[in-house]
Amino acid sequence: MNAIEERMLKFYSKNDRSVTINACPGHFATSQSHTNFYIDVTRIKMRVSEAEEAAHALCAMIQDRVDTIDTIVCLDGTEMLGGFLGRQIEKGNFHMTNRHETMYVVEPEENSIHQFLFRINNRMAIEGKNVLILVDTTSTGETLKRVIECVRYYGGKPVGCAAIFSTIDSILDQKIYSLFSADDMPEYQVYEPQDCPFCAKKIPIDALVNGYGYAKL
Repeated sequence: MNAIEERMLKFYSKNDRSVTINACPGHFATSQSHTNFYIDVTRIKMRVSEAEEAAHALCAMIQDRVDTIDTIVCLDGTEMLGGFLGRQIEKGNFHMTNRHETMYVVEPEENSIHQFLFRINNRMAIEGKNVLILVDTTSTGETLKRVIECVRYYGGKPVGCAAIFSTIDSILDQKIYSLFSADDMPEYQVYEPQDCPFCAKKIPIDALVNGYGYAKL
């Protein structure tokens, strides 16, 4: 067990205490910011039973708040969670315009200049559809913003965002429904790289982090 895993703390969702995430305090860097915690949602994205529990909890949050969902756009390896969420939505009290009466679950492609796009064969799942965007974690909302704009560009209608962990409540007028929020982790902070207090004190970065995990320097 490495030093990061030894420092992991467990947090329970207020909406469903069977859903948990781990977080490690320290000095971490993403592509856009620095943070004082690494949020580890690996188990929810990789384990079938935990993904299913999380999907059930997310669906309960969205129920009665979003009327129509046709497509789930998945980011950062959330496809399994998106599949279970799609199944819960199909069984729930939601409307759907898909003629085949089943949910689309798709992932956008990200090119070398960080633009999101959908290939021609996938655009049927976006154009004219009511789209829920699913992400693992979000703190600045920059990635969600680009995906919302991408969905609109291809003729889709964003109807909200879902996340495992989010420090923001909305982005571009889209509500974010998250299993965990900053209220669950009040000490969590996000800094612009140039304003990072750890860097100012010359404290080394513990790891680089993104939607796929962490890599030590």
